[in-house]
Amino acid sequence: MKLSDVIASLGVIILLIAFLLNLYKRTPANSRLYTAMNFIGAAMCGISSYMISFYPFVVLEGIWAGFALASFFNVPRGTR
Repeated sequence: MKLSDVIASLGVIILLIAFLLNLYKRTPANSRLYTAMNFIGAAMCGISSYMISFYPFVVLEGIWAGFALASFFNVPRGTR
């Protein structure tokens, strides 16, 4: 397995865990945990897409990571 595959797999796992935590109401979509997981997962997927020169996903994941990062800083302090 190539390094890009490992990075992408970990990124996808993080994104899926965030989705499931939100789906089963373990963490709200406006929490720092959820937005941090979305940022980290999307950034990892974007990096791995760049490593394999798959630029449509670099754009998609870059935008996803950007919005997640912006949301992270808009979450009030003390929100899990």
